Amino acid sequence: MHDIHVIDDPTAATVALEPIRSRLLSELAAPASAATLATRVGLTRQKVNYHLHALETHGLVRLADERKWGGLTERLLVATATSYVVSPSALGPVAVDPKRKGDRLSASYLVALGARVVREVGDLVRRADDSGKRLATLAVDTEVRFRSPTDRAAFSHELTEAIAKLVSKYHDEAALGGRAHRLVVVAHPLPQKSDAKEP
Repeated sequence: MHDIHVIDDPTAATVALEPIRSRLLSELAAPASAATLATRVGLTRQKVNYHLHALETHGLVRLADERKWGGLTERLLVATATSYVVSPSALGPVAVDPKRKGDRLSASYLVALGARVVREVGDLVRRADDSGKRLATLAVDTEVRFRSPTDRAAFSHELTEAIAKLVSKYHDEAALGGRAHRLVVVAHPLPQKSDAKEP
């Protein structure tokens, strides 16, 4: 079972987002039969089987085991991942693209960058899995509380200078066997814990 399965097929995304099927996916963290799931979710076994067939067809669940009960065979299915995320590529030409966003300081540009990360890394993970290799990545996730907008602006300026210095030190356009990497640094206010509207 993968940690995350990135769904880039529009039909598979539609299947996964249907509420009953989404619930079945969450119930299939451990192998279970249609009869067991029917009891858990309050549906008939036939309806559960219908939904499981759709999930299995699109690679969202897989056969984990089969049990023989007299003349019957009970199939145990399990989710193919712990969690799922829909890639923007599932939306085709209307998917968000940072190249179409002019204001690099806007929230919509940040969302577009995040969407591109999901799309590109999802594709890279799939290719790495297919070739039996591990994908080398780097992520930094931290929080910083600024005393004032002035401090935030100073931090942004210093961070930009530090990154530019590191990139100029390690970037080698002519390196034989080298591989380009995408570096994305974003910052946004943390969501408030209350229900109050964000400024």
